[in-house]
Amino acid sequence: MQRIPRRQYTDDFKAQAVALAESIGSAKAARQLDVSVKTLANWLGISRAGKPLSAPARLPVSDLEAELARLRAENATLKMEREILKKATAFFAKESK
Repeated sequence: MQRIPRRQYTDDFKAQAVALAESIGSAKAARQLDVSVKTLANWLGISRAGKPLSAPARLPVSDLEAELARLRAENATLKMEREILKKATAFFAKESK
């Protein structure tokens, strides 16, 4: 399964999109700007709540945290593979009788 890259928008684009959505409507503005209606609705909600539209700064991830995340993902994959093998073994054992 191919991962779709996440689009990133500048704070200025978000502010202009919110202004456009408030003037002509969010659905029409979303079509014009090629942005999903839900994304634009989220920006409108943030703007109406008086919060800044800028994305929060991400904290850097340490090497240990990155390794932990990698190992957890590998562990989940191995558990899934083990379950598949259990089911396949049970299926073929039942079929051979």
